[in-house]
Amino acid sequence: MELQQLRYVVAVAETSNFTRAAENCRVVQSALSHQIAALERELGARLFERTSRRVRLTPAGEAFLPAARECLEAADRARAEVAAASGEIRGRLAVGAIPTVAAVNLPVALRDYRRLYPRVHITLISAGSDDLIERVRRGGADVAFLGLPPRAEPKGVRSRRLAGGELVAVVAPDHPMAGSETDLRSLAAEPFIDFRAGHAGRAQSDEAFAAAGVRREVPFEVSSADFMVDLVLQGLGVGMLPAAYVPRFTDLGIIRLRDAPTRVEHLIWDSRPSPAAAAFLELIRQDRPETPRNVAD
Repeated sequence: MELQQLRYVVAVAETSNFTRAAENCRVVQSALSHQIAALERELGARLFERTSRRVRLTPAGEAFLPAARECLEAADRARAEVAAASGEIRGRLAVGAIPTVAAVNLPVALRDYRRLYPRVHITLISAGSDDLIERVRRGGADVAFLGLPPRAEPKGVRSRRLAGGELVAVVAPDHPMAGSETDLRSLAAEPFIDFRAGHAGRAQSDEAFAAAGVRREVPFEVSSADFMVDLVLQGLGVGMLPAAYVPRFTDLGIIRLRDAPTRVEHLIWDSRPSPAAAAFLELIRQDRPETPRNVAD
């Protein structure tokens, strides 16, 4: 069993197509097919069901795939560790971030990191905080930037608080309350546009309204801040966004809140960061030298 064979299996599993997998691996399809067939003979089981219309994993293939990925990740990690011992940072870095991250200028941080470590292949994942915590726990991301309610802490990962901040209400520019200051009770009768129930970005607003002792209606649930802003600009309701994030939308009306919801941004990572991840954490630490925290399961 060779690492190249494992790479071919993973590529076919991810594309469901031998031709595309061969292109991604930069090898002719006949060579890829031959190597997978040889591996199947060695294992004594077929990994893929092949028809003229599609390719899919067999039960044996489903069982084999996670182990194949782990082997490839271990091999990549070993190469990166050896390179780091020689003073070179290389390998892969998967960064996760909520769309509204504001405590760090992430595009600038990624630019600086790439200039310092050009041999590292960087990927960026945009998702909600709960999803990103799970990705880091499972190894699908190396580091991630989250936004959580003040009393919440990410579980099962190492973390560091970056910054806290208030949310503001955002409205269409012609809204009669745009530019004013009020409280949550005065806004409770308005229709709201917010993230889906159970989302970490929704919890901070829900908790603030509950603390104020008022109920609100959320007829529009969205999965991204940009979509929220699009609906707000059409006058469909009131949104809630971090005050530090809102200035990028110059056409929004803003309502300051005396009892504003708050959130805290966190940087999280796995307990054994790769050399590439450790270098990224150091870059962020130099920019924002807060004290690290260990969060237990």
